[in-house]
Amino acid sequence: MSDVTVVIGAGQIGQAIARRVSAGKHVLLADLHQGNADAAAEVLANAGFEVSTATIDVSSRESVHVLAETATALGDITGVIHAAGVSPSQATPEAILAVDLYGTALVLEEFGNIIAPGGSCVVIASQSGHRLGALTAQQDAALATMSPYGAFITGSDFLMDGGVTASYFFGELAPS
Repeated sequence: MSDVTVVIGAGQIGQAIARRVSAGKHVLLADLHQGNADAAAEVLANAGFEVSTATIDVSSRESVHVLAETATALGDITGVIHAAGVSPSQATPEAILAVDLYGTALVLEEFGNIIAPGGSCVVIASQSGHRLGALTAQQDAALATMSPYGAFITGSDFLMDGGVTASYFFGELAPS
């Protein structure tokens, strides 16, 4: 079995990182659209990489799990490049939360359980996360010590990702 780098989001940023860190490894390119994954695979294959493709919807726990199973069938996962995301100019607030927040959490959870010792994951984000001011030291401490679901952060004490984390997991914004 070979070492595997999983690239989620087959755009230019994901491809560039894969080129840098995946020499001698199998690259699994995953994207919401198979055509994007296929186009990126052709570019990397022409550059000498061993490549396969898959589709993924990062906002779906089942889809992320299937990708993790596909990756483990190829070999030891030594790297994950999570470059899938949407911006305010591309999607609704609900879709942004589903993809950028919840999707990232799903990817880190699923691949965190199976990544090889010494492996690493890189998460790429946009500048949209910098539109609000910096958190205070107390807010940083609260985020560092809360549950994985952010159940105690509702936005009433301080604004966090629009103040909707708990609502997304447990309230009206929860995926059905």
